[in-house]
Amino acid sequence: MDTKIDEIKREIGKIIVGQEDLVDSLLVGLISGGHILVEGVPGLAKTTAINALSKSLGLDFKRIQFTPDLLPSDVVGTEVYNQKEASFAVRKGPIFTHLLLADEINRAPAKVQSALLEVMQEKQVTIADTTFKLDEPFLVMATENPVEQEGTYRLPEAQLDRFMLKVMVGYNTIDEEFEIVQRVAKNGFEKVEQVADIKDILELREKLQSVHVDDELERYMLNIVFATRFPERYGLEELQDMIEFGASPRASIDLYKASRAMALIRGKDFVTPLDVANVVNSVLRHRVILSYQAESSGLDVDKVVQKIMNLIQAP
Repeated sequence: MDTKIDEIKREIGKIIVGQEDLVDSLLVGLISGGHILVEGVPGLAKTTAINALSKSLGLDFKRIQFTPDLLPSDVVGTEVYNQKEASFAVRKGPIFTHLLLADEINRAPAKVQSALLEVMQEKQVTIADTTFKLDEPFLVMATENPVEQEGTYRLPEAQLDRFMLKVMVGYNTIDEEFEIVQRVAKNGFEKVEQVADIKDILELREKLQSVHVDDELERYMLNIVFATRFPERYGLEELQDMIEFGASPRASIDLYKASRAMALIRGKDFVTPLDVANVVNSVLRHRVILSYQAESSGLDVDKVVQKIMNLIQAP
């Protein structure tokens, strides 16, 4: 593992016990320039994780609680009239930060979701006649609560596609929760110290470009994605009626980028099939649309991806 990544993970580990997938996904997104969608019940340290990451890197961090009455201007900013000077001035919204937590994104209507997702894609904000480029690095971690679906607005598939990864956060093991309780009961959690900065993140991004991906491995990734679109071509006729829509070309790009970033986090300068396997569910689970028949039979995207991975031979 890269020394700097090791230090960052050690600092985050001061207040986050377990949740390795979430921490690794945040680092993958930060290094490769992607955004993360996280689904999990309240109280699983989602906010704490991204806050700890910001402290360990000395980055700006802001949080927006999405609600039904939120407006796009509450996210990106607006023009404010100054009566004294008889002129308008731009007031920037919380989107102007390095790390942004969009908490319960599905509680805001489509107009607000679209404003955020447009910024995620373009990495710039236009307020009135002025366009502002966002500072790098820029990472959005949006959360969805799988319970209490009353009063929520489901994210359209085209908007979900903007997220590089969708991470499912579950409960800690009993040993991990015992450690959490012990830490709280004794002295509380240690303070997270800054061990890296923006320069280190940009250097890691440069290192990412030198991580080698073999041509055969690239074709392996593409076969996985294409199998979600045309399962019958890969001997998966059983999935033909189960998949409504396969993954988009953006999935192929993100699988490639996330696999490289995962290899770098693991301290390697080349990608292996294991790196692909470590990220493939997170890359595809929000991009493959299953049919009603699949959902009624209890089949989810993770199971579909597993069937594809079992059949397509790794190089």
